[in-house]
Amino acid sequence: MARRQTRQERQDDGGGATALLVVDMLNPYEHPEADRLAERVGDALPGVRTLLRRAADEEIPVVYVNDNYGDWNSSSEELASRAMEGAHPELVEPVLPAQGQSFVVKARHSTFYETPLEYLLDQMGVGRLVFVGQVTEQCILYSALDAYVRHFDVVIATDAVAAIYDDLGDAALTMMRRNMGADLTRAEEVEFG
Repeated sequence: MARRQTRQERQDDGGGATALLVVDMLNPYEHPEADRLAERVGDALPGVRTLLRRAADEEIPVVYVNDNYGDWNSSSEELASRAMEGAHPELVEPVLPAQGQSFVVKARHSTFYETPLEYLLDQMGVGRLVFVGQVTEQCILYSALDAYVRHFDVVIATDAVAAIYDDLGDAALTMMRRNMGADLTRAEEVEFG
């Protein structure tokens, strides 16, 4: 059996594959500031849908990473069902995971913290991550930082992420660009290859 390349070896050979990470889009919107966030998610939804469609067309792996809201017995189907029964099913239905897409449950802000995400991405040969979802100044920021310290290349689709507070979202995007070398680009301009 052939030995898998390490992430560093993949980077040295051109970076490895790209994956689309969909963060916390299965949201029942039952939390403080949910209405404020829902409005901004509505604005980001076309960008998320664009990238999901493009990923399917270009056979790019899609990984959903979603908060479990404290329910340690939840599955992707249960989280999707709960979100669809929540306050804004119109924000959930268009981005439900397709059959066969990877799904990782998280409990904290970062998609990497105490999850199998890093192992999954390594098994897929991924070296570059395109982030979409919510919340820009929280889960997206902390996940991008954790990706950066793990030597993944980071791309943020700026029109496919939603902040609760515009000023904090803008500051988070600036920090990701300056401190992590993240590529900030619009959904239709993301290069998967």
